[in-house]
Amino acid sequence: MNQSFLVQLPLLFFSIILHEYAHGAVAEKYGDDTARLMGRLTFNPIAHIDPMGTIVLPLICFLTNVPMFGWAKPVPVNPARLEQRPMSLILVAAAGPVSNIFLACLASAGLWALARLAPGSEVTPVLMKLFHFAVIMNLYLAVFNLLPIHPLDGSKVLAGLLPPRWSYTYEGLAPYGFMIIMILMMTGLFGYIVTPVVYWLYKFLV
Repeated sequence: MNQSFLVQLPLLFFSIILHEYAHGAVAEKYGDDTARLMGRLTFNPIAHIDPMGTIVLPLICFLTNVPMFGWAKPVPVNPARLEQRPMSLILVAAAGPVSNIFLACLASAGLWALARLAPGSEVTPVLMKLFHFAVIMNLYLAVFNLLPIHPLDGSKVLAGLLPPRWSYTYEGLAPYGFMIIMILMMTGLFGYIVTPVVYWLYKFLV
């Protein structure tokens, strides 16, 4: 098996688990401890495994030689228990993508440190490749999840920002969200939308 897959997979797991943990942690901060009560406020990978997003999709990415991607089982959040709505709803939804941006920044800092503190080390090329992957993967996770399409995090952020009447109308699109995502992916529009943003952020960070 390709050694890069053995390195990339744990990084992907950690990134998507932190993403879901962040949702649950911010929800608990605003009064909803549903994630903790259901055993989901943990870094134990078993609690977050989604058969399709955590196992099948990463394997397909490996077999087809495309960038590693996936998702974890969504952390349960009960909006009715959240205080300070709608701001708390926005913050809970944004917490996941923000956690991925944070990881991308950490990996970028690792690249900077390696380039300046250990440029001649034997392990530097390996670590550089690892950090580059961490930056790109986490940026993809953040940008993808911020798309304002149900059920992605961006849809919840937008719903919280819209006036109540518009938000109600927007929520009516929820049943069609998965279909829209599939159309974007099958037509290649997903890459045209997400990749330029990821590339710009990558240039900014790296």
